[in-house]
Amino acid sequence: MAAMIRRPDPAGGAVGRAVLAAAVASLVAGVVACGALQPAATPGGGEPNTKGFSIGLLLPDTHTARWAASDKPLIQAKVGQLCPDCVVKYANASGDVATQQQQMDSMIANGVRAMILDPVDYKALRPSITRAHDAGIPVVSYDRLAEGPISAYSGYDSEQIGRLQAEALLTAMGHGTHEPRIVMMNGDPTDPNTAALKRGALSAFEGRAKIVKSYYTGGWIPQNAFTNMSAAIADVGPDRLDGVYSANDGLAFGVLTALKAAGVKPLPPVTGQDANREAVQRIVEGRQYVTVYKSFVSEAGAAVEMALALGRGAPIDAIAKDRVGNDTSDAIPAVLGPLTPVTVDTIESTLVKDGVYTIAQICTPDLRAACQKAGLT
Repeated sequence: MAAMIRRPDPAGGAVGRAVLAAAVASLVAGVVACGALQPAATPGGGEPNTKGFSIGLLLPDTHTARWAASDKPLIQAKVGQLCPDCVVKYANASGDVATQQQQMDSMIANGVRAMILDPVDYKALRPSITRAHDAGIPVVSYDRLAEGPISAYSGYDSEQIGRLQAEALLTAMGHGTHEPRIVMMNGDPTDPNTAALKRGALSAFEGRAKIVKSYYTGGWIPQNAFTNMSAAIADVGPDRLDGVYSANDGLAFGVLTALKAAGVKPLPPVTGQDANREAVQRIVEGRQYVTVYKSFVSEAGAAVEMALALGRGAPIDAIAKDRVGNDTSDAIPAVLGPLTPVTVDTIESTLVKDGVYTIAQICTPDLRAACQKAGLT
């Protein structure tokens, strides 16, 4: 079954954005927009279950900065806020499927009550997810939609991200004398988001641009993007590239490094997503054209709320107002977070206004002149 997304209530589940460090600290002080979870009643009636329990947090790799810098601390803080007696058992697979399978098996054996899983490979983890399901342990798929009997999903509409990226790239390239030539730097083929991002981008490019080269980038690793982009420059020619569709900010770094190494001037517009601070700074400098901002606070908070509710045996309809589909079900409860494209003209009205970064964090001394030109200082 192809992954699909239904959004009966696009506004549902959105959580206010905040500065990441402040958000982590503030999670222990108050409940965000979705509200506190109510303890579930025990089977057959009786007193609500208010006791703490263990939640497994399984993240996929160590080379993606957001997992350690954002997702892990946000999830741990949110669990601490909503269930002070609960324990987060954390594991990182370092990009290895077999390791993540072993980690899941270990958590099942040690009796976690729920799992938040970002799969290294969305297909390969299906047997482990099935074992968790059979053991009565609900799995909340996180950021990447896994196959198998998952209980919920917290993430984003990746097809829409791809469309936003592509539309921004088309705007940046403008209307020249020829059909614009684009290199597509797609993500890891084992990540279901990759296919969805590509579908969304191609739907926007159709009839409006020519794809001269298209690559998949194993592991979302910037070095692999560098290698792919270097090959594209050699095959197509440095003067025949009008734009680069890069699926995320990390790959954009590899792409831009390859363009610089090949002496390509002027740089073609390059896309990204995640609104990494380094990417935002590249946008200020004029090296990257756009990123797509996704609130990690919203994504992590929704995952925790659903995992805690499921671990207590409580319904999650009030939290998960969207529905997505995988190979097992087309009605998986989900929270799909808000998406915002960011260019140099909208950094202040989006990321700075929402408290993601301060001007001082973006405009470091070496970027003073670029920030003045961009109207940020």
